[in-house]
Amino acid sequence: MGDAATQADATWHPSPNSGPRRDGLRPELLLIHFTKMQSAEAAVARLCDPAAEVSAHYVIAEDGRLWQLVDEAARAWHAGRGSWRGAGDVNSRSIGIELANTGAHPFPEPQMCVLERLMHGIMARWHIPPEGVLGHSDIAPDRKDDPGARFDWRRLARQGFAVWPEAGAQAPTEAFRDLAAQVGYGMDFSDADLLTALRLRWRPWARGPLVAADMAVLADIAARFGVDRSGADA
Repeated sequence: MGDAATQADATWHPSPNSGPRRDGLRPELLLIHFTKMQSAEAAVARLCDPAAEVSAHYVIAEDGRLWQLVDEAARAWHAGRGSWRGAGDVNSRSIGIELANTGAHPFPEPQMCVLERLMHGIMARWHIPPEGVLGHSDIAPDRKDDPGARFDWRRLARQGFAVWPEAGAQAPTEAFRDLAAQVGYGMDFSDADLLTALRLRWRPWARGPLVAADMAVLADIAARFGVDRSGADA
């Protein structure tokens, strides 16, 4: 395991469920998950079980304990089927962090502090921008909801570890899918799945059909971070 890819305060617990990144791809995304299991230890055991065929680069317990399961330079099996900004094989383009959480409770302060420190290092090493930090629900809106409505994306955004919408943007509801595509969402998903993913990320309290406030979020994120800004993919 190379020094640049090693997290000094992590317990090294190698998973066999990994391999080389394909086609010369390097990490350009950082994907955040929750384990939806009863303990961090149970999650580590599953992510290291060859029969499970899943893994992640890191696992963080509620109390801040940190395990590294896969070298950052290698391809972990955490994203499954999914896409972002028109490209698949998210596993080859990302680093995956699993947070011990059942999906039904907030993420404790010790866990968030370790996550932020870990993210700072990863984003610096691999030159991942804030718009490259995603939830599993962003790349697979039809089947995933992690890290869920209780995850504090706004906290990360305040530190430059994620993006957060600003007020003022407006767009007609007819532009929903176009703006979702500009943000990065795949177009193989239904409007309902895309709206759910959008709200999990930026409006977790919202319910009901698409409204102007949802469109304002998409319009702002697309304008500031979308693939078409300045005529080029970022």
